[in-house]
Amino acid sequence: MLIAEDLLLLVTDDATGKPVVGSTELDHGLAGGVLLELAMSGRVDVEKGKGIGRGDRVVVADASRTGDSVLDHALTRILEKPRKPESVVGALRKGLRPRLYERLADHGILRMEKGRALGLFPSTRWPTVDAAHARQLRQELNDVLVVGIEPQPRIGAIVSLLHAIKAVPKVVDSREDKKAAKARAKVIAEGAWAAAAVRKAVEAVNAATVAAVAAAAAATNGSGG
Repeated sequence: MLIAEDLLLLVTDDATGKPVVGSTELDHGLAGGVLLELAMSGRVDVEKGKGIGRGDRVVVADASRTGDSVLDHALTRILEKPRKPESVVGALRKGLRPRLYERLADHGILRMEKGRALGLFPSTRWPTVDAAHARQLRQELNDVLVVGIEPQPRIGAIVSLLHAIKAVPKVVDSREDKKAAKARAKVIAEGAWAAAAVRKAVEAVNAATVAAVAAAAAATNGSGG
């Protein structure tokens, strides 16, 4: 299972099969998950920009195939040219969510249900078939966010993404624990759990995701005004 698949599973309601966060936040978070996975496997790195006005760039450190179609597709896109982290996240998000949903259905975790919203518009839901993996994930998150156990890198990455898309309260059951969990997630999102090279990617992905969500919100507000 990819980090992005776990993130998608966590923010998809078991019964309704619908995401519990906004589309913009979710799609950028999923793309960030793919980028973090590549960074954690040593396939990509984030290089500091050189010269005035030059921002960070995502570059390929190891172009060998991963054996996973989603990761290999992402690696190919990044190989095209060095890009800013926010550009990479924007490029990788296209078509990613339905592809990941289909993979979760192939794993027997979700099932696809087609219908019509308001009786008119085609819609697709992905309710849970087998909740075992999601239960395990939520238990690990509870241990880290509520109990205070230090996260393993994979859970640390998931927490950082949940924090970036403001979804931490959605995965913590107890109302009393939500505030503490948000504070804990903020600390984890700083990346102390990660090796130095990965920490740069965590920072870049968090910043890129937050910036993309803010830009989308500003565009929506502007068009509405």
